[in-house]
Amino acid sequence: MASDGAVIFTRIASLLLCGICEKLSVQMRKPPIGEYNLGALAGAVVGAIGGLFAIGLPPAILARNPALLFGTPILGLISWVVSGVLGWLLGGQIGPRIGEKYNSQQSEIVGGALAGIIPVLSITLWSWYMVTR
Repeated sequence: MASDGAVIFTRIASLLLCGICEKLSVQMRKPPIGEYNLGALAGAVVGAIGGLFAIGLPPAILARNPALLFGTPILGLISWVVSGVLGWLLGGQIGPRIGEKYNSQQSEIVGGALAGIIPVLSITLWSWYMVTR
């Protein structure tokens, strides 16, 4: 009796796993690094604009002085370049995958923009750490 239940359980589990494996075997489109797409464009725009203010935002908030947003122009320029490039690369990888999953260009743009926020938040958190340290 116990072996019959185990055999039935094993068959059910194997049928479920076969369905999952078939779904995983369908390959997603893997865009090459640096490829131009809407996700990359959105990531670069969000990353570059956010990168301009990422270094100056924590000191400006803590000192309650908006002039400190541009208190370090050289670091702001470096942050702009780094965030823009990383936003392009991350957005170009994440955006098309999300767009393919939801079958929509708008979701590709949103995915790219969310990917562009990643370097901006990283630099902002680093700046906050350096200011409060």
